[in-house]
Amino acid sequence: MFRPKIPTMPTPTGLVSRPVVVEPTAVMHHTPTTPVPAAQAPTSRPTVQLTPGSVLALVGGGTAVVLVVGTVLVSMLLAVGVTAASVAVCALVIRSLISSQHHR
Repeated sequence: MFRPKIPTMPTPTGLVSRPVVVEPTAVMHHTPTTPVPAAQAPTSRPTVQLTPGSVLALVGGGTAVVLVVGTVLVSMLLAVGVTAASVAVCALVIRSLISSQHHR
C-alpha cells in the first residue's frame, strides 16, 4: 500500500511507422527595393507645469502617505511589544508555579 508504483512504458499497439526525415531547404535572401523611412523623434516634449495649487496637493498627499505609513509601522511595533510583554508575564507565572511545586 505504501510502496511507490513505478509506471511502466506501455508497449506499442498497432502499426509503428518510421520517423520522417526532414531535409533542409534553400534560404533565399530578399533585399527591399524601397527604403523604409526612419521614425522621427518628437521635437518638443510637453513640460510639467506646477501651479501653487498642485504643489500644495503634492505636499499634502506626501504628508498623508508618510503619516499613514508611520502609523502602521508604529502600531505594528506596539503590537510586537505588547506580545513580548505578555509572553514574559506568562513565562514568569509558569516559572513561579513550577518552582512552588518543588517547595511543597
